[in-house]
Amino acid sequence: MARVTVEDCIDKVENRFELVLLASHRARMISSGSPLTIDRDNDKNPVVALREIADETISPEDLKEDLIHSLQKYVEVDEPEAEAAPMVPSNPNAVQISAVDDSEVEFDRISEEDLLKGLEGLVPPERSDDY
Repeated sequence: MARVTVEDCIDKVENRFELVLLASHRARMISSGSPLTIDRDNDKNPVVALREIADETISPEDLKEDLIHSLQKYVEVDEPEAEAAPMVPSNPNAVQISAVDDSEVEFDRISEEDLLKGLEGLVPPERSDDY
């Protein structure tokens, strides 16, 4: 079997340092039980990883994404923000629910810091014997 050289892989991964990172990551994946995409032919894991990159049986972009994901300690998940609820009128008798026009409803916006300051300033109600 012919030896795998850097020249076989350099047209797939242009940066030699990145090639070493991707091949070593793939070799670690193989040693942890990842299925092979080519025949082993008594080669060790780093050689198999380089052959997979050279034969393009595994995508360098996928390896790069997997390497980045394996090195991340904290992954931020984007969650949709909750929609603001309409304000409750201060005088419940002034507005009937069936007659509310959505175009006239106004929303107040408050920052998270202002909300926390307001919550810190609240005093808990005194405890009574009814509870």
